[in-house]
Amino acid sequence: MRAWFVSASLCLALVFAAPAVAAEPVNLNQANAEKLTSLDGIGEVLAERIVEFRQANGGFDSVGQLSKVEGIGAKTVAALEGRVAVGD
Repeated sequence: MRAWFVSASLCLALVFAAPAVAAEPVNLNQANAEKLTSLDGIGEVLAERIVEFRQANGGFDSVGQLSKVEGIGAKTVAALEGRVAVGD
């Protein structure tokens, strides 16, 4: 009985931990507005502003540059760290 309980506990832990596994970061220089809205805190309006900023400025040089997009502050940039990237 104890072995079954341990096995069941491990299986449940893996199931609930699966969403926490880091997905590939969203590339700010390649993602379309729809992909950007998959990020927490980025709705349709901000996603469009990110795309517009990227087009007007030739892309992002760093994730921190997101703070130059109207409506995105330091807290949002910090929350997106590790979930977005600017590389190839």
